[in-house]
Amino acid sequence: MTFMSTSWLRRAVLACALLLAGAVCAKDFDATQFGAQGDGKTLNTAAIQKAIDAAAAEGGTVTFKPGTYLSGSIFVKTGVTLKIDKGVTILGSQRLQDYPVMPTRIAGIEMRWPAALVNVYEQNKAAITGEGTIDGDGKVFWDSYWSLRKTYEPRGLRWASDYDAQRPRLIQVFNSKDVKIGGGLLLRRSGFWTLHICYSTDITVDGVVIRNNEGALGPSTDGIDIDSSKRVLVQHADIDVNDDALCLKAGRDSDGQRVARSTEDVIIRDSIVRTAAAGVTFGSETSGGFRNIEAYNITTLKGVPVGILFKSAHTRGGFGENLRLHDFKMIDTPVVLRINMNWNPSYSYAKIPDEIKDYPPYWKTLSTPVPREKGIAHFHDVRIWNIHARGATTAFEVDGYSEAPLSRFTLEGLDIEAQNGGHIYDAKDWTFTDAQLKLGTPVSLEDNQGVRGLPAAAAQPGQRKQKQDPSKKTFEEQDKS
Repeated sequence: MTFMSTSWLRRAVLACALLLAGAVCAKDFDATQFGAQGDGKTLNTAAIQKAIDAAAAEGGTVTFKPGTYLSGSIFVKTGVTLKIDKGVTILGSQRLQDYPVMPTRIAGIEMRWPAALVNVYEQNKAAITGEGTIDGDGKVFWDSYWSLRKTYEPRGLRWASDYDAQRPRLIQVFNSKDVKIGGGLLLRRSGFWTLHICYSTDITVDGVVIRNNEGALGPSTDGIDIDSSKRVLVQHADIDVNDDALCLKAGRDSDGQRVARSTEDVIIRDSIVRTAAAGVTFGSETSGGFRNIEAYNITTLKGVPVGILFKSAHTRGGFGENLRLHDFKMIDTPVVLRINMNWNPSYSYAKIPDEIKDYPPYWKTLSTPVPREKGIAHFHDVRIWNIHARGATTAFEVDGYSEAPLSRFTLEGLDIEAQNGGHIYDAKDWTFTDAQLKLGTPVSLEDNQGVRGLPAAAAQPGQRKQKQDPSKKTFEEQDKS
């Protein structure tokens, strides 16, 4: 009996030791002990990085005393949790030189670009969490973008302005595994995209609030971009931005096709989008393709012009398959479903003017021709169900290509009230089931190879005058200040 008790005790002690080693005994590293000052004025990049490096050596958590910590790019390492508690703000420097230029992918092509304010770059098992704030203080970068674009656009260089006006993202997760972000974090005023997950796997984003329209409307301030990554979960996000809110990406044109990395096995759920270009977006960077994506329990409000958006261009290529979007609630969202395979031509199609002889290498990458047979994206086997929309202007704006129709879309349980039915062009084998459509005008149908199940009063033969009118400005193209 004594032997058994001793044996049990030894096992219990060992189990407790293992548990403590893995959780309770993780050491805290207070950034102020490494010289960080939360006065909002002192540049703390080096001090915060010292704390992170020390935590990486032993495996631990970097913490902060309440305050505002001005910083340039910092890099969270393997085994480290960056804990930003309530009352703590990491404030981004407004000097571009405080963000080192590094290899990355940006807007669909691989190039060198300023690092984000907070980076998980080629690391494993890291976390960024807490109820504090990461603030990009991005207006200076927004203003520089608008200034450059104002000079570029008259020269036919709209496509180059986003790449030449280098602006830091707020958080980048690049080529990393097993990363967690959330816990109530407030992410605000990003200089460019807010949270970019690229070439990464097993990523969880749970509980972030994103506010980029404070003080001004930040251009291209996407919310969460999932880019050529796999096994990603995004949930409990609350988003107010000035571009795509929850966006799936997979590379642009020839460079995206060269890389050929898809975005797969993604779940996006239980989130609200207050202001954005769209609620859930696929594209426009579609080159690597999308597979096994599910989005559900998403609410979009009046400041979101499109609830569900697919966008590509005839130089992108790529595919989308087994995409499932369901249980959306759209309140005063003008367009319920938009699919545009010729999106924003002045941005999507890069052509270097003959008179320009000296230009950066990535201009050549962007302008490399893609044959049309390789350039059209193929979306098929898409299921959309349980969509509740009130106060919409248009139900459908769907434009495919005759040589690559949008195929095998299933739409079930739609409950839509809209002033106009809109149109569905170049679709193949679309099926509507239990479609409760209260429309001011019917849906226009043309060049389709089977659209079944729409109530007779909700559909009519199409009378389109022009496909995908490139003069129609999208939300992203509108100049905001």
